Amino acid sequence: MTGLQQMILIGEISLQSQIAKKAAERLLATHEVFDNVETWCSIQSILVAAGNVSKILWPSQKYKLRGQKLRKLLGVEDNNPLASRKFRNHFEHYDERIEEWFESNSQGAYIDLSMNPSLKESSFPVYPL
Repeated sequence: MTGLQQMILIGEISLQSQIAKKAAERLLATHEVFDNVETWCSIQSILVAAGNVSKILWPSQKYKLRGQKLRKLLGVEDNNPLASRKFRNHFEHYDERIEEWFESNSQGAYIDLSMNPSLKESSFPVYPL
């Protein structure tokens, strides 16, 4: 990897980090005056930006060495939370989850645009990440 490649990729990591930060600020701003669309817009922006950084630092097998070099250069540990894309993929592949749910379940309750951490997972069906 050349110095120019490193500079470009680090620049993209910086940009995506700024995007995630701005989205987090917007998310906090909606706390007092709840706006459902703005809340989910901010969450989605954070997930996409974090996913983009994740793909740069933990790329496909073909570019694995590049990812290792960048992580070492930036001091990013292999166990960094961005290494796992399960949570982001849970949202990104929403359509597939819906299809799979209805293939195996003929009935059930549907709740969208809602997260309630006070509910225990055992009290409702949870689609695995």
